[in-house]
Amino acid sequence: MPRKPSVDEVLRKYGSKIEGQIKSSNVKSASYSRSYVKFKEEMATEFSKYEKWCNSLGSFIRLKVSKKDEEKVKRQIEIAHLNIEPWQALTLSVMTFISVFLLGLLVSVSVALIKGSNSVSFIKGFVSGFPFLFFFLTIILSLFLFYFVNNYPKRLANKWRLKASSQMVPSILYLVVYMRHTPNLEKAVAFASEHLQYPLALDFKKVFYNVEIGKFSSIKESLDNYLETWRDYSTEFIEAFHLIEGSLFEPDNSRRIVTLEKALQVVLDGVYDKMLRFTHSVRSPLTNVYMLGVVLPTLGLALLPLASAMIGGYLKWYHIFILFNMIVPFFVFYLTDKIMILRPGGYGETTLLEKNPLYPNYKSKAHYINAFLICLPFLIIGLLPLIFQYTPIPEMIGLQKDYTFSQLGFGGEDKLFDFKELGGGVAGPFGAGALILSMFIPLGIALFFSIAYNRKTKDLIKERVKTRQLEREFNNSLFQLGNRIGNGTPPELAFGRIAESSKGLMTEDFFKRVNYNIRQMGMSVEKAIFNPKRGAIIYYPSDLIATSMRVLVESSKKGLKVAAMSLMSISEYVKNIQKITTRLRDMLAEIISDMKSNMTFLAPLLSGIVVGLAAMITTILGKLGGLAKLGEGGAALGGLDTLSGLFQVNIMIPPYFLQIAIGIYIIQIIFILTGTLVTINSGEDKLERTNKIGKNLKRGILLYFVTALLATLSLFILASFVLTNL
Repeated sequence: MPRKPSVDEVLRKYGSKIEGQIKSSNVKSASYSRSYVKFKEEMATEFSKYEKWCNSLGSFIRLKVSKKDEEKVKRQIEIAHLNIEPWQALTLSVMTFISVFLLGLLVSVSVALIKGSNSVSFIKGFVSGFPFLFFFLTIILSLFLFYFVNNYPKRLANKWRLKASSQMVPSILYLVVYMRHTPNLEKAVAFASEHLQYPLALDFKKVFYNVEIGKFSSIKESLDNYLETWRDYSTEFIEAFHLIEGSLFEPDNSRRIVTLEKALQVVLDGVYDKMLRFTHSVRSPLTNVYMLGVVLPTLGLALLPLASAMIGGYLKWYHIFILFNMIVPFFVFYLTDKIMILRPGGYGETTLLEKNPLYPNYKSKAHYINAFLICLPFLIIGLLPLIFQYTPIPEMIGLQKDYTFSQLGFGGEDKLFDFKELGGGVAGPFGAGALILSMFIPLGIALFFSIAYNRKTKDLIKERVKTRQLEREFNNSLFQLGNRIGNGTPPELAFGRIAESSKGLMTEDFFKRVNYNIRQMGMSVEKAIFNPKRGAIIYYPSDLIATSMRVLVESSKKGLKVAAMSLMSISEYVKNIQKITTRLRDMLAEIISDMKSNMTFLAPLLSGIVVGLAAMITTILGKLGGLAKLGEGGAALGGLDTLSGLFQVNIMIPPYFLQIAIGIYIIQIIFILTGTLVTINSGEDKLERTNKIGKNLKRGILLYFVTALLATLSLFILASFVLTNL
């Protein structure tokens, strides 16, 4: 009696034959270890620079890492896909601290030795010539770099998670739609890894890589290990995956499909709940950022001219630059960085920016060259006071170093630039004319970035607007496409018929392009959509459309009914995701609107008024000092000479430099806060961030320029009129 074959023998005998007949996937039997390594080299170049530093400077000496920290850093390294050891990350941070500290110490000692070489007492000359401020700033910088480099693996891991989590919902969709018709987890993950974008595609490839190198014995074990990295970040992603795995054990097909659809609903609900909590928790930190990083520093600037005159010249203009253009922006960046880390994943833009035909225009450096040529005259105008005072150019062309307003035909004996003698040198400029000219420096810097950013993103933003319009209309088109295919119409014909029934809509152009490629170019449906040179998808770089069309191409291999069911499923998914997106944007709208108005209206307005106050204070103190020199004026005003001795104009911070510091500070704040708001609203989106920075810079700096100009003129004229009557 012949032996009854076992289940394994039957599967081995007929499995390959069945697979060959149904062609359930176009996933090739390629080496995932090789493809993973190649994919990482191509896509993760940003991290390889850090890896090179770790493998060079970070390997200089081996430092021992505590077991607790080693496990934490090791996990961060694994999430960020870095090829380094925890001790290398620690060594790099220590070596960075030592290098910067020693460099600062060497420069400080050199300066002290050079300055003190002419002194009789070496020690006294060394101490008097030692640049304590520079050395203190070097220590602060070295401590900051130690903190930054030591936490860099954590930053990379968080950045990776933010990017990858924005693709969580599409990845679950790929798995669910694929497993509706082919209940094979390994092939479903392989299908998702081929069609998802970086970085989640890299995660899925690593799942196979870990099996091939023998780290795990099955895809299930490798997946479970990978999902543990999301344990404290996105439990809904893990639950959805477990539901997908559990669907394999459902005996009834209808129950299996219900389980798969439940997985998709779980991840959608989880994303919505987390974003809802985030919108409630982010309001207070953003308000703190605005108050501590914008309002208080700007109000403090109003007192600086008076304070610098009172403390005897210990407060210099370069101190203001260090404080307001280095320390405060770093503080604001630190606070906003903490806010961005709080943002949950699973929601945001994941555009195919690099595949757009207009991408080379976005990357072109010509925009910066053109913008620089346009803005160079503004910078030269702003530097005119320094050019007239410190260069021989005015004498070469027959001009004076300074003029009074009466010489220029405006009336009044106040000087235009007003440099004052101070200890054998000059101080200033203190004049209102110099202050007005200085406003062109931040104006030129802001317009440089605004012009360059707007020109490089203009065309791509127009394409994105069309793509978003297409996405809004795509739900109904998908439903129609599913109906046509379900009624027996081949996909090759269905695209043309949908184009005819979509007259006047954005979807008409997309389906026309697909239909043209099929009929006129002789392409298959897949090539008509995804061909790298002529495919319709490159003109509409949308993850939603790409996902829908990939699923259509794959499911149509199983038959028209399967393709129709898949499209209906995606149509329902699109409907749900659009509802969630709309509700989330509504919740974030108030926060984003408040911060945008503060950044582009209140902060420039307040800063412009502060510049006018600085001009008024300088004018008043200068006039009082002039009156005090007149014996009669001093007696008439009751000891004015004592008042002028207390407030010495020539040791004040010149309003010229104060205004430049304020203007650059406004530019920095717009850069930082715009990037934060875009990340909160859209996740990692380079195109949106660049475009918004360009627009906000233009609005903010023009308002600041106009406000500062009007405030300076009005308050200067008022102060001059009142004091002239005295």
